Amino acid sequence: MSDVLQLSGIAKSYNGGTPTAVDVLQGVDLHVQTGEVVALVAPSGAGKSTLLHIAGLLDTPDAGDVMINGVDMTSLNDRKRTAMRRSEVGFIYQFHHLLPEFTALENIVVPQLANGENRAQAEERATMLLEQVDVAHRASHRPAALSGGEQQRVAFCRALANAPSLLLADEPTGNLDPDTSDKVFAALMTLVRGTGLAAVIATHNLELAARMDRVVRMEKGVLRPT
Repeated sequence: MSDVLQLSGIAKSYNGGTPTAVDVLQGVDLHVQTGEVVALVAPSGAGKSTLLHIAGLLDTPDAGDVMINGVDMTSLNDRKRTAMRRSEVGFIYQFHHLLPEFTALENIVVPQLANGENRAQAEERATMLLEQVDVAHRASHRPAALSGGEQQRVAFCRALANAPSLLLADEPTGNLDPDTSDKVFAALMTLVRGTGLAAVIATHNLELAARMDRVVRMEKGVLRPT
């Protein structure tokens, strides 16, 4: 297996309006291989969201290197970074952030169209993804007509719409009740295992973390294996 994501010496500080900078990340190293699912466990405010944003090219580090599939992301200009983020990285957040005016199917089709796919093939892939998480029968419904668990499963499909090699998820089941959370997490793992991508999933749920391949814990801006 090869490394999809390589973070080396990642550091990030914020001033926060005070003379003293806050060190959010302090020399973080993390490698994630193809087909590997890594659980990122951390208390609120420990820097996990910042780390995910840097790994997903939504933010830049003050120091360190970000490599995706062997390409140095820190050396790319904004246009190339955006293109890489669109094609190689999928994001899932605690809240689904689906587009309310579009159906479940359309929410998965739209990012594919933005990436240059034709509509027929985009709809075919969207349908296939919805089938994998058992919500294909809700394809024509808008988000307001879906349950919380259904909305999040559609968000999972949207994150994988462009067949990324890296999936980053920030508390993807944190807004769901325990029973729904377990079912939705199982759906997520079905998608991840079925595509063989690399994944980093931040969670407070230690039971869910234990079902992943590896657990790393973030404490005060530093990653520690468990």
